Amino acid sequence: MKIISIGMNHETAPVELRECLAGEADSAGQALRAMRGIGSLQESFFLSTCNRVEALFTTEDPGPAAEAVVEFLARMGRVEEGVLRGHLYVLEDREAVGHVFSVASSLDSMVVGEPQILGQIKEAYFLATREKTSGVILNRLMHRAFHVAKRVRTETGICEAAVSISYAAVELAKKIFHELEGKKVLLIGAGEMAELAAKHLYRQGAQEIFVANRTLERAQQVAAPLGAKAVTLEEIDARLQDVDIVVASTAAAGYVITHAQVKACLRKRRNRPLFFIDIAVPRDVEPRVNTLDNVYVYDIDDLKGVIQFNMAQRRQEALKARAIVEEEVCKFEKWLKTLSVVPTIVSLQRKAETIVQTELRKSHSALEQLPEWQQEAVATLARSIAEKMLNDPILFLKGRADRKTVNDYLDVTRRLFNLDEERREFSVHNSDKGDDDGPERDDTNA
Repeated sequence: MKIISIGMNHETAPVELRECLAGEADSAGQALRAMRGIGSLQESFFLSTCNRVEALFTTEDPGPAAEAVVEFLARMGRVEEGVLRGHLYVLEDREAVGHVFSVASSLDSMVVGEPQILGQIKEAYFLATREKTSGVILNRLMHRAFHVAKRVRTETGICEAAVSISYAAVELAKKIFHELEGKKVLLIGAGEMAELAAKHLYRQGAQEIFVANRTLERAQQVAAPLGAKAVTLEEIDARLQDVDIVVASTAAAGYVITHAQVKACLRKRRNRPLFFIDIAVPRDVEPRVNTLDNVYVYDIDDLKGVIQFNMAQRRQEALKARAIVEEEVCKFEKWLKTLSVVPTIVSLQRKAETIVQTELRKSHSALEQLPEWQQEAVATLARSIAEKMLNDPILFLKGRADRKTVNDYLDVTRRLFNLDEERREFSVHNSDKGDDDGPERDDTNA
């Protein structure tokens, strides 16, 4: 059984091509249903995000299976197969497993360490289980991927350093005030970056958030989900007297916050620090504001410096994360190899249970004289003896599952315990006849 991943991401394909395969609302569901119709595929999983499209599947016939998947991807995206092939990567077994773990851990993302991809993978896996395209191998693989992602988050600092302008702004605010709980925030402008900053500040416990914008309607749209208050630009002077943090992000041509304006409010602030985060280009806060006592101004270049430093930190943490991924890939490979011994182990356990049931039935006339609890004790004893007799052979097989000679061990085990299907059925059939003196009973007891 082979595990194969075929896909494209932000590094191998332009957005124009990626969106062809992810354009429709139910593209993932359509893909899974199409993959289920490919006879050579055993299990399948499909992931579609803005930065990647991937088909993951298991098969015993990798060549034709991969060809069929590429053909279906081309049909689904309405693109020429030759064009598509030039942007696809095809990974098999160990590489495919490592890739799944890396993607789940956000090591393969455009922004290393971003948390959204894990949620997207979980949604895709839920869809695969609902469509019944995931089985023993992919179920195990995806749950191990979730485990690896959790290890990476808890054992490394890959998600800690801010790498977006908005989040970096919030991290700077935390450095100034140590904690943001109970702080008052004024947002000037209601663009995307300001909105993201507001959400980060809200999650960090900011007590009150005011949103000032040229149009009050837009300010209300940003403020409403956060329980914030929308204000007009004319109210900025009044708010500067009591807020702790000001995030400025407008499209104004000139300064929105001037040196004179801030200086005028300082006496009423009674030396409480005021922190400006200016993420606008051109700048919203006059640079001279930074010369005032207890006033701190950081512009977008300051934040970019923080981000570059944090990106370097993330790359360092990514090295630790990749070591975790490699360790987990080895563990998964070991588990995968044990699948070859599972049918024989199951046959051993099934035969033991059959023998126990047969012998209990033969002893029924003697056992029925006993109280029910004693009958149950005898049955438990019989099963316990059978399990202990099989424990060493089972451990032996599991311990040699990753060896080249495993098939020899399996063959010998099946011969020693007479696990051939037809012979076993013949043995059980004769035992059920109650032929106490027959050879099958002697063989079984041996």
